[in-house]
Amino acid sequence: MPECTPVLSSDTYSYFRKLRDQERMKPVVGMVVSNKMQKSVVVTVDRLFHQKLYNRYVKRTSKFMAHDENNECNIGDRVKLDPSRPLSKRKNWVVVDILKRARIYVPPPAEPRSTHTKTGVEVSPSKNP
Repeated sequence: MPECTPVLSSDTYSYFRKLRDQERMKPVVGMVVSNKMQKSVVVTVDRLFHQKLYNRYVKRTSKFMAHDENNECNIGDRVKLDPSRPLSKRKNWVVVDILKRARIYVPPPAEPRSTHTKTGVEVSPSKNP
């Protein structure tokens, strides 16, 4: 009985599997929505596709966790993500570049409220009996 030999070697199978994974996970650009974790950020990525049935464009959003080695990202930053090996259970992306920084609003320090009235007499807080 002739032996059954595989058509492709195991190296070729792993090559095609790797190629398939690379095609599935391409670099994406998204917006940082959370940076509360150490060395990690959550990024939303929007994509548009044409729905033929209704002849309309539909917007879909995906959320990815990404590795931010130096904790440089802030909420609202536009970042570029590259796929990587699995770094944790949900983290398969790495922040490569910060394309646009978000404007961070710092409110001016509030002036202390005065306890004086227009007449210049100081008003003390009253206690109700």
